[in-house]
Amino acid sequence: MTDLSQVPVASLRDRVSAEEWQARVDLAACYRLIAHYGMSDLVYNHASSRVPGEEGRFLINAYGMLYEEMTASSLVKVDFDGKVVLDSGTGYGINQAGFVIHSAVHKGRPDVGCVIHTHSIAGMAVSALDCGLLPLTQTAMFFDGVGMHDYESVAIDMAEQQRLVRDLGAKKAMILSNHGLLTVGASVAEAFTNMFWLDRACQAQVAAMACNTKLRLPSQDVVEKTQHLYKPETRRRWGPLEWPALLRMLDRRDPGFRQ
Repeated sequence: MTDLSQVPVASLRDRVSAEEWQARVDLAACYRLIAHYGMSDLVYNHASSRVPGEEGRFLINAYGMLYEEMTASSLVKVDFDGKVVLDSGTGYGINQAGFVIHSAVHKGRPDVGCVIHTHSIAGMAVSALDCGLLPLTQTAMFFDGVGMHDYESVAIDMAEQQRLVRDLGAKKAMILSNHGLLTVGASVAEAFTNMFWLDRACQAQVAAMACNTKLRLPSQDVVEKTQHLYKPETRRRWGPLEWPALLRMLDRRDPGFRQ
């Protein structure tokens, strides 16, 4: 069970709208899931959710808490200028690089409700390859193109925002070269599912390339057919089917994320 006894987290449930509280619960669940599946990086990296009904504001993690500690109330509400609008008194503040990356995407992509950035081992490994993500597996072909963003050092320069948005374009996933992975979605559920599959695709690629033998790649026609079949308008959006099951798993393990 997660022990939050040393972290002063005051409940915010009665201070926010029902819609915001639901967004907080979903985002806290997202953090717990990232930890559960081995994609967290101590207190670093970030996932964010747009605040329903409040233009120009989003939720992000308090900089100093582990992902497995995250709760609905511990999330910090900030605006696009970086001003903290509401927190629960943890005293941790937010990560500057997280603000730069997430505010850029939320401003540049009004269709995006959630942004996730990770430094998983497989994601960092693929980010260091010139070839990027290869269509080695069906999981990798789930993405209809993956953006690439050149490394510009730690993302604390506001001028980098325009290039982040440019390189992401209309895609739902991007590899930050020599850095890590980024996914987006209309909802927390969709963004998390995108990250889960992107990281799995990277894991499979690293494992296949480690075998030191010729890789078997499908034809471009098959790749394009598979990408088409995985488009939301062709099949369904990822997330809504998986999300309730993932929340049930978290509730069995520790429902504290809902606090």
